[in-house]
Amino acid sequence: MDPLEPWPETVRWQSVSRNLIWVEAVRLGITVLVILVGLGVGLALTGHWLFGLGIGLLVGLTLWELVVIARAVRAWGYAERDHDLLVRHGLLVRRLSIVPYARMQFVDVTAGPLERAFGLATVQLHTAAAASDARVPGLPPAEASRLRDRLTALGEDRAEGL
Repeated sequence: MDPLEPWPETVRWQSVSRNLIWVEAVRLGITVLVILVGLGVGLALTGHWLFGLGIGLLVGLTLWELVVIARAVRAWGYAERDHDLLVRHGLLVRRLSIVPYARMQFVDVTAGPLERAFGLATVQLHTAAAASDARVPGLPPAEASRLRDRLTALGEDRAEGL
């Protein structure tokens, strides 16, 4: 395996839901709207050209970020193997986390209001070493529950064998 190509080709990767793009886009939209209102008020009160420039830059950066969000969501994936779970993500900096089932302490499933609105949940794996924790966002709730139950069962089985 080439260290510059961290996604093993022999693994059957599961992708996350494309609805995660909408969740991230709405989060971005809320932030941009707040900043845009502030810049708009500044422009209306002062008429200074820098506020107009700020609005233009904000719109351009928002469009760029929407492209990045779509590509970043497509980069997320996970794979269940016999002894560990692989989680991959990242565009510029690719990250591959390998979490052995025997090292898992507990598994969380969370879903904030925005995730619930789009029918998504996040599975968070916790290990003794905080640096080795991994998360899989953008899963349908049924898949998140199935993955949580499977990882918990496999973790218990592997821990008994230690």
